Amino acid sequence: MRIEVLTIFPGYFESPLAESLLGKAIAAGLLEIRITDVRAFSTDRHRKVDDEPYGGGPGMVMMAPVIAAAIEASRESTGAWSVFLTPDGTRLDQAVVETLARRDSLLLFCGRYEGVDERARQSGLFDEEISLGDFVLPGGEAAALALLEAVSRLIPGVVGTAESVERESFARERLDYPHYTRPRDFRGMPVPEVLLSGDHARIERWRRVRAYERTLARRPDLLAVRPREPGEGEE
Repeated sequence: MRIEVLTIFPGYFESPLAESLLGKAIAAGLLEIRITDVRAFSTDRHRKVDDEPYGGGPGMVMMAPVIAAAIEASRESTGAWSVFLTPDGTRLDQAVVETLARRDSLLLFCGRYEGVDERARQSGLFDEEISLGDFVLPGGEAAALALLEAVSRLIPGVVGTAESVERESFARERLDYPHYTRPRDFRGMPVPEVLLSGDHARIERWRRVRAYERTLARRPDLLAVRPREPGEGEE
């Protein structure tokens, strides 16, 4: 999969893309990520990408011609699906991540300042607009990185064990079950006996019940999508 990120702060991504699963996926050729400086598409001798808003008000607004030049240059060579990271976009969830992961090429645009000239949005430059949630960040870089992490995990070979992805939170509309490792007792809290039993069928039942209980307690809205099923009762 190929992903290009358009940003005015390319250095923001240097360390994350060299570490952990992302770094390994890039080194293995499973993922190609290109970070492009939006300022390279400015026609101003100072590489200016923003200007004061018409009508007055605080802050600056990213200019439509610069945005268009950056996105169209990438689309011309890759035909990538373009995503604008913005607080008023569609809320990012696992279903959105899975849809994006099925695309061959993505283009992520990171807004800054007070936002972008509305005409950039009206002119069809963005195929999709996505938000991390109901809060505001200084720019779209953190959102783009979160999206990169989420999408990359679904690319075959990036996560060593495919089962880890299939069982994690939000897969099949359930939160993940509790996990334990050594020591067997921590501050008077022992590992549940069933996990030490070696009975794999019983362990699987226990995990399904615990996942259901955690979902019911913390995210009951997910149960409206997929109600309680056989095997999620008491183990």
